[in-house]
Amino acid sequence: MYNKNNNKNKTKNQSDKNKKFSNNKKTDKKSYEGKKDNFKFSNRTKRTNKTNDVEKPSDGTVRLNKYIANAGICSRREADKLIEAGVVKVNGETITTLGYKVKPTDIVEVEGQKIKNEKKVYILLNKPKDYLTTTKDPQNRKTVMELIKDAVKERVFPVGRLDRQTTGLLLFTNDGELADKLMHPKSNVPKLYHVTLDRNFSGSDFEKLINGIELEDGFIKPDALSYVMGKKNELGIQIHSGKNRIIRRIFEHLGYDVIKLDRVMYAGLTKKNLPRGKWRFLTEKEVNFLKML
Repeated sequence: MYNKNNNKNKTKNQSDKNKKFSNNKKTDKKSYEGKKDNFKFSNRTKRTNKTNDVEKPSDGTVRLNKYIANAGICSRREADKLIEAGVVKVNGETITTLGYKVKPTDIVEVEGQKIKNEKKVYILLNKPKDYLTTTKDPQNRKTVMELIKDAVKERVFPVGRLDRQTTGLLLFTNDGELADKLMHPKSNVPKLYHVTLDRNFSGSDFEKLINGIELEDGFIKPDALSYVMGKKNELGIQIHSGKNRIIRRIFEHLGYDVIKLDRVMYAGLTKKNLPRGKWRFLTEKEVNFLKML
């Protein structure tokens, strides 16, 4: 007789076997599937029950850092730094108090320039190497802003950063609230990198890394790790940490030099149909997905 329970157990055991090298948490939006030589990730959606919140009456005011972020100047955290630095004025008065609120009729200036809220735009760039991830460079070196200068008239900024020699996906927006959310450590935004090393990555180091290693600034454990198409000097590594140079530091700690580093996935966004050095606008569906992370 056909036994449904036996069939379910068999399917579960096979699934557990296939996910031997997975280290994902149950709450991850992206999960690794398969063995070491696979380089495949799949979507998992998590259903949540939301209750309708009762809207509180608003007097129309908004926090100054949010107003600056919504104008596309920078993220809210960076806006706080500008406020503390004394370069923000409201109606001609310098404001250095964090939490200060402004009205829609107030005139806000940042570094002598009047600002105003703009429509939200979202741009995805496939960054080439030799470009700095910054809005301006005092040494006049090439920046990522040059690659999107003709994209929109709105003032946008990069979400996070990629090293000068690192290539791959970089998001730009003037949506300060979303940028803050994506960069916040608690958001656990998944990032997938294709790493090329100076020599083959040993099996012992593979096992060591998949179980986590201790760096100078704390413990780090990848969400997933795999060899790429069987090549032992190329790996796919997924992390959610946003620490500076984290991927390069991981492999340097284990005694390897990173020859090439390419971010092939960011928060579910991929490089599909996006050549190096080119950009595109996000679709409405993609923007909504990011906001639900």
